[in-house]
Amino acid sequence: MRNLITCLLCSFIISGCGFSLRGNYELPDSISQLRLASAETHSALERALRNELKPYNVDIIESGVAGDSNLLNVYLLSDTLDRRLLSLFTTGQVAEYELIYTVRYELQFSQRDAQLVEFDIKREYQDDPDAVLAKSRELELVLSEMRKQAANQIIHQISIAQRSSANTAIPKI
Repeated sequence: MRNLITCLLCSFIISGCGFSLRGNYELPDSISQLRLASAETHSALERALRNELKPYNVDIIESGVAGDSNLLNVYLLSDTLDRRLLSLFTTGQVAEYELIYTVRYELQFSQRDAQLVEFDIKREYQDDPDAVLAKSRELELVLSEMRKQAANQIIHQISIAQRSSANTAIPKI
């Protein structure tokens, strides 16, 4: 009985302070639809964002379809992957890179100015010239993970921006 009371007390304290699990972003009820457009048709980031929005039951309206002017508009402007050299083998071949995935997008809420947002996601990547095929597959998986993280970050920033007042800028995370 004592353990049960202690457990309940701890859960009330944690929930009372606003704690939520990582990746558990609650989108406001006012975002039931959004218009999603991308500079690059059917880009990998756009597909990742669509997949990450599925659990939130958000209807995604294509950019060319006429609809409510009060919709949230998300414009994916660009996503680029850059590499920065971190270390070399004694033979002079590259041993380690830092992958830098940069995402630029624009949020347009109704009755508000468009907000341009840019952020980077960084990962270290170890290269092995003896396992080129395996490393190319690993690079694809890392890039896919980075896109998924970028999509989650966009959703999180939408959630924060929706709750902020009309005159404040979107906070950077």
